Amino acid sequence: MRSRLDSVWPGRAGHSTCFDEAGGFGMNAAFSEPAAFPCEPEIPDTSEIPIAKTAYKSAFQLYSARNFPPLEAVLDGLAEIGYDAVEAFAPNFEDPARFRRQLDAAGLTCMGFHLPYRGLIETPERYIDIAHTIGDRPLMIPPNLVQEDRPSTPDGWRRIGEALAMAVDKAAAAGLQVAWHNHEYEFRRMPNGQRPIDLMFEAAGDGLGLEIDFAWVLRGWADPLSELERFAPRILAIQLKDTAPPGTSLEGGWTVPGEGMLDWDALWPRLAQSPAEYLVVEHDLPRDWEHTALRAHQFIRQRLGA
Repeated sequence: MRSRLDSVWPGRAGHSTCFDEAGGFGMNAAFSEPAAFPCEPEIPDTSEIPIAKTAYKSAFQLYSARNFPPLEAVLDGLAEIGYDAVEAFAPNFEDPARFRRQLDAAGLTCMGFHLPYRGLIETPERYIDIAHTIGDRPLMIPPNLVQEDRPSTPDGWRRIGEALAMAVDKAAAAGLQVAWHNHEYEFRRMPNGQRPIDLMFEAAGDGLGLEIDFAWVLRGWADPLSELERFAPRILAIQLKDTAPPGTSLEGGWTVPGEGMLDWDALWPRLAQSPAEYLVVEHDLPRDWEHTALRAHQFIRQRLGA
């Protein structure tokens, strides 16, 4: 079966060797083509394409503006552009009550927040309290595993899923949801051919959601459209981020949605397969956060016909 990635990498058809997991790149490294390509999961049937939603709320991941203080100016700028909400990361809620006052003053809400995996697992009550302070049932989003916590075996990933399942139950009892935020490494196959993302979700059960980041999916040498269809019922938020062509080092190889390699024409109508209500703009290393926020918001409005 011809992959949708063939259009990105001419001549890819015919490769059958799985990508060497050890040959990947770091969190903010430039995107570069590996020597071989991954074996892909079976692509689901796409014959039934849903009608695209015409209403989403827009949010901005504040990590994208971490290098551009003060926070109050960023919040005011986002409100002026027209964003509905923000997605917070750890420094924002060191003082949860103060952060909530800042949001209220800007007329924004907090739809979700990135929190440490270990914090969620070991002290969930603390982060549940933070959630109730900074927002109205915001998503609790563990965004990454630091290297020392990242398993290298299938059983290790199953244990991650089991630990997340317990956190999901505690969050649910408090009226909250947990959504994993993916990077590239969850999609890269282990020596036995299995993928961490599948093992983790299988062990976690249906209660664990997903904030899907299509740019990281593509950097993991998976097909964003196939993964959207595979995990659609779990997708509680959608990150709008794009990746520049291989070899690009400017801004860490990232770019605003619609200006990179992702096929948004194919993805956009199928976003409706998920229950997600928020489109969350993120850029890991922008030179100008406001330009990024504005261009991404324009992209959303154009796609929604606003």
